[in-house]
Amino acid sequence: MAPMPSPPALPLTVGFDLDMTLIDSRPGIHAAFVALAAETGAVIDADLAVTRLGPPLERELAHWFPADAVPAMADRYREIYPRYAIEPTLAMPGAKDAIQAVHEAGGRAVVVTAKHEPNAKLHLSHLGIEPHAVVGWLWAEAKAEALREYGAGVYVGDHTGDVRGARTAGALSVAVTTGPCDETELRAAGADVVLPDLTAFRSWLEGYQAYRP
Repeated sequence: MAPMPSPPALPLTVGFDLDMTLIDSRPGIHAAFVALAAETGAVIDADLAVTRLGPPLERELAHWFPADAVPAMADRYREIYPRYAIEPTLAMPGAKDAIQAVHEAGGRAVVVTAKHEPNAKLHLSHLGIEPHAVVGWLWAEAKAEALREYGAGVYVGDHTGDVRGARTAGALSVAVTTGPCDETELRAAGADVVLPDLTAFRSWLEGYQAYRP
């Protein structure tokens, strides 16, 4: 009796967070907060704000503005953001290579972020990072919506919210310690893999590819 053929490998789709995973947006976000403070007269500690990137913008603005002013301030921040934040932002070490590694493996890379989607796309275009798709405005468990839509089996992020998004989607959670959360926090949240940064991603992906179904 002839052996049964092996089932075909599932298509590889890897999701990536943006801020502090693919890009170091701290200089740009700092500049945008300083500009917003100067324009509005509000007291904003931009140094503190950039230490807690990840959650939606409105959460940060709530520290500096009355609740009823937050929606308007969020709109204004996003409006001035391209002027101040795109140019100073850098790619994280290994970011371009991580996306390229997915492409070379025949897969798709999808960026899923809480950031305002048009601004996320501006960052990636400016830095020459070319994912298959970019989905914005999703945070933590809500990221699972896009991860499921694109069939992502892996999600890479730097925050415990990213870990929760991956687990909600049934994806493997790969965390990097380049953001506000350390390895202990990420593993406690349920990260399956913790890497120091994206320079280690290609090697990890090669091993993953060898054993995945």
